[in-house]
Order: sequence, then structure tokens, then C-alpha cells
Amino acid sequence: MNLLRIIPGALLNAALVLLLAPFCEGILRKVTALIQSRQGPPWRQPYFDLLKLLGKEDLESGHVPLMQRFAAYLSLATVLALAGLVPMGFGAPFQEAGDALLLIYLLTLSGLCTLLAGLAAGSTYSLVGLSREMMSMMILEPLFAVAIVAGALHAGSFRLDAVLNGSVYGVPGFPWSGLVLLAVMGLSFQAFVQRVPFDLAEAETELMDGPLMEYSGPKLALFKYAQMGKLVIYSGLFVGLFVPWGSAFPFPLGWLVFWAKVLGLVLLVTLVAATHARYRIDQAIRFFAALLALALGALVLATYGL
Repeated sequence: MNLLRIIPGALLNAALVLLLAPFCEGILRKVTALIQSRQGPPWRQPYFDLLKLLGKEDLESGHVPLMQRFAAYLSLATVLALAGLVPMGFGAPFQEAGDALLLIYLLTLSGLCTLLAGLAAGSTYSLVGLSREMMSMMILEPLFAVAIVAGALHAGSFRLDAVLNGSVYGVPGFPWSGLVLLAVMGLSFQAFVQRVPFDLAEAETELMDGPLMEYSGPKLALFKYAQMGKLVIYSGLFVGLFVPWGSAFPFPLGWLVFWAKVLGLVLLVTLVAATHARYRIDQAIRFFAALLALALGALVLATYGL
């Protein structure tokens, strides 16, 4: 492995996620306001929100479990590690150091961080919110894993450069399994990036906000930063799996094409979020269960090359 190429590439991807995640969040808020005939906050507002939280005193009441402190840092660290495994207009920096299985593990770990945060807090509301989040995660998280494994089956390899290159469609043609997975991931994408109608409620009185109710200041900023970063990471993964065409163009054209597709996906997420009401937890779980059944059916088709 060429460390002189891998390390700068990974740092560049991590920096892009840190810089562009609040920007995408600001675009999402601004476009949502325009759709709903409101003025809305400026696109720079997420940067101000994060700086305000990071500048607050890190208050802790009594004895704080180590996991409660560690979960916030682990959440953002996992997202930044994922940035090194996602091709962002050029090859993934860590494609020689990891594979699709590592990608699945880190995607799962990024979701587990919220569960660890709620469990460590020990609050009644945190535990209730934790149980709701866990029920959703147990059905939702396998969906992306199924899509990645199906792509690996079509590509005949778990290498990242093979899987994250439209592999779900197989070579040649467009197999049924790839088309089914495209529909499944399109319908569940809002949940992966935690946006309406599957977002975590932010009102203090709503139980779905339970896992993070005991967090404030810098730790809450890290969780919010990680959530914003997931929008960029999952968008990049979706582009790599399902719409990779054009990203292989020479730099900077391929790089610009990639980010244009990511921005288009962010705008689509915004449109859905602005025009749909939030689902109840039981409605969301039934919806995810139906999608999981379709995804498993597509995985069976992929094993036969269909």
C-alpha cells in the first residue's frame, strides 16, 4: 500500500465531509423553507449552530459513565472513517486497506453509537427512546448490507472499487435484483439519513429524542455533526452503488459530476422531507419490514445472477 497516497486521500475525504455536511444541511433547511413558503434560516446557520454548541461549557452532573463521553466521539470518528471507504469523485483512499465487509461493520457501528449514548445516559426517557431506536435499527440497518452483499455477488469480489461501481446491476445488463434494490434503497434512504418522515424528533417532549436527551454542548455538537455527515456519506454510497456513471471521468470532471449527483440526491431528500408528515414508530417498522422482505428476495435473485 502507498501510504503517501492513502493518508492524504483519507484526510481530504474527511475534510470534505466536515466542510460540506453543514452546507448540505443548510441547503436542506433553506429549500424546505422555500417549499413551505417561509423565509427560513440562512444556509450558513448549521455552521453557527455547531460553533455555538462547541463553544458551550461541557457540563456534567455527578458521575458520568465513560461510555457516555466516549459515544459522542465514536459517533463522529466512525463517520470520518467511513469517508475513507467511500469514493468521492475518485477511488476510495482505503480501498486497499478495507473491503465491503468493513464498510458494513462501520455503517452498523455508526448507528450503534446512538444506542450506546442512550444506554449510558440511564435516563428513563433515554431508555424509552433507545428501545424505539433499537427496534427501527434492527430492521433498517440490514437493508444497506443486503445491497452491498448483492453488489459483491454480482462483482465476484468484496473489493470496494468493484462493489461501489454500480455492481448491483451486474455485468452485463440490468438484473432484476439490482432494480429491486434500487427501489428499496430509494424508499428507505430518508431513514438512513434520519430525515422526515423517519427522522428523530427534536422536540424535548417527544420520546424519540430520548437517546440524546442527556447531551448538550460539545458532545451534542459531535452527534449533530455526525448526523449531518451521514447525509454526505450515505449519498456517496448510494451514488457508488446505483448511479456511478460519469464519476470515472478524468479529474476534475468526474469529481464535479459526483458532487452534482450528491447535491441532486440532497435536494430529493429535501423535497420528500418537506412534503411528508412524520411516520409513527409502528408505521415505520412495518414499512421497513416490507422493504427488508423485498431486499432479501433480491439477494436470493442475486445469488442466481438474476
